[in-house]
Amino acid sequence: MERIYLTASDRVEKFENNLVTVHFADGSVMEGLEPRRLFPVSLLDKYITLLDSEGVEKCVIRALAELPQESRAVLQGALDDYSLVPHITRILESVEKYGTLRWTVETDRGIKSFDIRNRNHDIRVNRDGSIRVRDADDNRYIIEDYHTLDNRSRKALLADL
Repeated sequence: MERIYLTASDRVEKFENNLVTVHFADGSVMEGLEPRRLFPVSLLDKYITLLDSEGVEKCVIRALAELPQESRAVLQGALDDYSLVPHITRILESVEKYGTLRWTVETDRGIKSFDIRNRNHDIRVNRDGSIRVRDADDNRYIIEDYHTLDNRSRKALLADL
């Protein structure tokens, strides 16, 4: 199937939550699409994919700058909400059951509990001391510098690595 690219003639509106509706210039409409960055680190405003509820790509935006201001604002809001990453400040509890870790943590957005399926893949320690954590629901968390965690949190973290 050939990729569909949005153009300046197409319009994007908020659907619900972080989902959008695309009104194409030809009159066709796609609702409930989820915007995701194809290059979330290097190209924040370029190559945005729009996925249906099954995770299938329906269309691509080459560059947000090519779209009308209203469409850009809707997409930027949806992408910013998705990219909002809570910062873990303490690990309150870490329990392993059947190979899955269950973490209860304190974040800058409150206390959260989540599962980590694969500690080798889902807990990434960076050279600068920051750690990126991905939970079983594909939510992301960050520890800015594990060296600054309290002793209990640091011990729990190191035991799980």
